[in-house]
Amino acid sequence: MRNYKIYTLLLLVLFSFACTELDEEPIGILAPEGFFQSEKEVELAIFGAIGKIAADDYWGREMSLAITLRSDMVDIGNRGTVAARIQINDFVADGFNSVIGRFWQASYSIVGTVNTALAGAALLEESTKLTQLQAEARFFRAFAYFNLVRLFGDIPYIDEAVTDPEALTEISKTPQAEVYAGIIADLEFAKSNLPKNHPGNTRNRPSQGSAHAMLADVQLTLQNWQEAYNNAKWVIANSSDLDYGLEADYQDLFDASKQYGMPEHVFCVDFEGQRSSWPYNTDSHPTFTGLTGANRSGWDVTVPSLAVFETWDARDYRRKVALADSVPYPDGLRHYSEFNRVNRPHIAKYWRLPGNADSNGNNSDNNYAIYRYAEVLLTAAEALNEVSGPTAEALGYVNQVRERARNWAGTTTDFPADVQSGISKEEFLTLVLDERRLELSFEFKRWWDIKRRKLGDEVFKGPNSLEPHANFSENQYVLPIPQDEIDRNPNIIQNTGY
Repeated sequence: MRNYKIYTLLLLVLFSFACTELDEEPIGILAPEGFFQSEKEVELAIFGAIGKIAADDYWGREMSLAITLRSDMVDIGNRGTVAARIQINDFVADGFNSVIGRFWQASYSIVGTVNTALAGAALLEESTKLTQLQAEARFFRAFAYFNLVRLFGDIPYIDEAVTDPEALTEISKTPQAEVYAGIIADLEFAKSNLPKNHPGNTRNRPSQGSAHAMLADVQLTLQNWQEAYNNAKWVIANSSDLDYGLEADYQDLFDASKQYGMPEHVFCVDFEGQRSSWPYNTDSHPTFTGLTGANRSGWDVTVPSLAVFETWDARDYRRKVALADSVPYPDGLRHYSEFNRVNRPHIAKYWRLPGNADSNGNNSDNNYAIYRYAEVLLTAAEALNEVSGPTAEALGYVNQVRERARNWAGTTTDFPADVQSGISKEEFLTLVLDERRLELSFEFKRWWDIKRRKLGDEVFKGPNSLEPHANFSENQYVLPIPQDEIDRNPNIIQNTGY
């Protein structure tokens, strides 16, 4: 039982007043000196931020849903769903999109909570514990801003607690380069000051390894290849002391009953089944990926195109884990050609084994890996290839991931085979990106790879597109700023093309 969650909902009530949202009139400001009397209050404030991440308007549905719908691995199945979701998927969203508006607000609520915690910490006497808490707060601020800057480009960057709500009416967008500089500074502080291991082995509280992994991802995004490699390599070199490693069976990664404290999880968002107090601790992905009328009924919303299934080699155990091509209905097992509404294989990673959950899988016990050890290996391989080409070390990282994939629920198979030497730098890059696409399928990663490698025209308009979208254009690499934010503050300019 994760006891810190007992406090989280109480803190969320407090910090909904404490943290001024950028897109709504503030209803109250918390004076840090009136609340923060000890390290415990700082820690409780951080728990509040953790609770806001595991919420319906952030990772439980809205933001993570938007990220996955932008990829070429997931399409809208049921076209009767909310129009705002279809708009994001089809690259026709505008500033009035309600999904975007909700997670924009949620993102700045997380930032505001963390900034208030840091302001409170600054009032207290220095200690090792307090420094670790400050590092944890800065890690979460970096996490929120890293998602925001990738989704929107230039954004308002606020790194102090808001004490004057009127000041927000004069704020403007900060250039991406400055936002990234703030993210990197926060993560450099975090990786130096966080504890080496996750507190209480709770993997949604970051460790030094979490900070190095995120910083590797940031540097990979910025194409600072040596720095990306250095940070990923640090995690790999220290994996034993950090308690990181690959799970033996790929299916176990998506079995909610086995996820708590899982060594492959370098950082995760942790939901606790059937303890939702909406919108907090609310996981909707099992229902969004589930099937209408099946034994665990869902809504058929986020469903891969048939091409995703048909082009994925059937010998790959990861396809069997990731997708369900036959599903139990009350009248028996049905092939996808007989599914009630959407006749395509459905995502099974979050729907199949959600642990303690509602009858439809909603409000699950799932832990969602933001970073897992397999991704760190692939990040190191991609970055090292850019620095030195496809060295034996780079090939070895991919082959570790493939070796695990050959374990078919305890039976060793010969697919996928190891990558052999003699491959070119360009061929290896293509291979690594495709390995990421399959290994991390439906884990809210593919859009980031498409964006940072500028693959949009190829994957949405090319002859081998898995999910064709004629509406995709260069400006779609960022989302529109919510229009009500612009209406309230004319200093914030809409993104180009919207």
